[in-house]
Amino acid sequence: MTSARFHDIHSGTRLLFIVELIVLTAIYLVGLEADRTYFPDAIPKYWEGKLVLHFALFVFPIQLSILSVGLYNRKMRETFRGVIRRMFVSIALGYFISTAIYGLTPAEVLPGNVREWSCLAAFISLVLIRYMAVTLRYQHMGRQRVLILGAGERASIIERRMRRRADRVSFDLVGFVKMRGDAEKGIESDPIIELNTSLEAYVFENKVDEIVVASDERRSNLPVDSLFHCKLHGVEITDILDFIERETGQIAVNLIYPSWVIYSNGFQSNNYLRNAFDWLFNGVLAIFLLAITWPFMLLTAILIKIEDGLRSPVFYSQERIGLNGRPFKIVKFRSMTTDAEKNGAQMATKGDARVTRVGNFIRKYRIDELPQLYNVLRGEMGFVGPRPERPYFVRELVLSIPYYNQRHNVKPGLTGWAQLKYPYGSTEEDSLEKLKFDLYYIKHRSFLLDLLILVRTLEIVIFGKGI
Repeated sequence: MTSARFHDIHSGTRLLFIVELIVLTAIYLVGLEADRTYFPDAIPKYWEGKLVLHFALFVFPIQLSILSVGLYNRKMRETFRGVIRRMFVSIALGYFISTAIYGLTPAEVLPGNVREWSCLAAFISLVLIRYMAVTLRYQHMGRQRVLILGAGERASIIERRMRRRADRVSFDLVGFVKMRGDAEKGIESDPIIELNTSLEAYVFENKVDEIVVASDERRSNLPVDSLFHCKLHGVEITDILDFIERETGQIAVNLIYPSWVIYSNGFQSNNYLRNAFDWLFNGVLAIFLLAITWPFMLLTAILIKIEDGLRSPVFYSQERIGLNGRPFKIVKFRSMTTDAEKNGAQMATKGDARVTRVGNFIRKYRIDELPQLYNVLRGEMGFVGPRPERPYFVRELVLSIPYYNQRHNVKPGLTGWAQLKYPYGSTEEDSLEKLKFDLYYIKHRSFLLDLLILVRTLEIVIFGKGI
C-alpha cells in the first residue's frame, strides 16, 4: 500500500523530523544539567515549573524554521553546502523567534547560557544528522515499485513530468506496459514492457507495489480481472490523475474528465464556519504583520521617492479578478517606471527592463506585496490562494486554458501553492502550469495546508526567490 503523506511531507521526512526532535530534546536536557553542575546558581529552583515552556521555546521555533527554509522538502535540490547554510539560517531564525516571544510576553528568559550553547550544539548535531540521512538516502524510505499500464500519450505525461531523479524519490519506475489503443508516439526513454505472461504474474514476479492505469483507450481494453486479482493481493491500483496529483502536487488539467471531478474527494461546497474562521485568521494576521512591518514599508516609500523624485507615486493600484470573478483594486508598492504600460497591458517577465532598482529589490524579497495587507483587511484577499490576475489576461486565458475560471472559486492570496511549486513565468504555458497547482490547492484546501504554505513561503522571502 502507498504510504500516507501530508502533501509533500513523506514518511522519510516524518522520521527525520522525529529524530531531530529527539536530538533537540536531548541537547536541551544536557544543557540544563551542565549549567546545574558547573553553574549551580544559574538556574534557581523557581524556574523548575517553567522548564517545559522554555523547552517549547527552544525546540519548536527551530523545527518550524527548518520547515520554513525547505529542509523538510524531500525533493529539495540543494548541495550539502547549501544544506549547511540553510541549517545555520534555521537555527538563527529559531533563536530570533524565541527571543522575540520572550520580549513580547511575560515569560522571563532562561538564566545562564543554556539557549546559546544549546543552539550551537543543535547546529553541529543537526548538520551531522543531515549528513547521515543523505548518506543513508532517507529520501527513498517507503519507496514503491510502480508499473504504468499504458505507453501512449497519457502515459508519456508521467515520463515528461517526472523525468528527474528528484521527481522519483518516492517510487521506482518498473516500466510502461504497451496497451491496445495506445498512441504510437509515447514513451521515449523509459523501458516499454511487452507482456509475455499475464499481468498479475508479471506484477508478482517483479514485486510491483502499485499499478498506475494510464492507457489511452480504456473501454474494453483494460485487463479488469487481472487488476481485480492484483488488488485483492495488496497491490495498489491508481488512476493516472491521482498518481500525478500525489507525486507532483498538481492536477493534470489536460487529463481531467468530468466523472473524475464528480467522484473525487475535495472541491467541497461552501463551508460557512471555515469562511468565518478564515476571515478572522486573515484579519488578525494582517494586523500583526502591519504592526511588525510598518518601518520597512516607510523605508520603502522613502527609497522610491529618492530614486524617482518627490512627485513620483509610491503605490500603484490595479484592477484584478477576485472571488467568483468579481473585480477589485489591488494595492502594491510601485516597482516599475511610471510609464511601464505606455504600450498597453503586458505581463511582467523575469529581468523586466521596466523594473526600477528599488523595485528589483522589493520584488525579490516580496516587500512590494506588503500594501496588499489592506486588501486582506477588506476581505478581498486572503494570505493563501491563487494569485489574482488582471481582467485583460483573464479574458484571454479563460478562452485558451480549460478550467481556468475554477481558480476564482476561492479568494486570491498573497502567496499560494503555485508560488511554492513553480518558478516565475509570464507565458500562457506558465499560466497553465500554475493553474494545475491552483486546482490542487482548491481541491485540498484546509487550514493545515494554509499554515504549511505560509511557513514554506518564508523560504522564498529569506532566500530572495521572488522575481
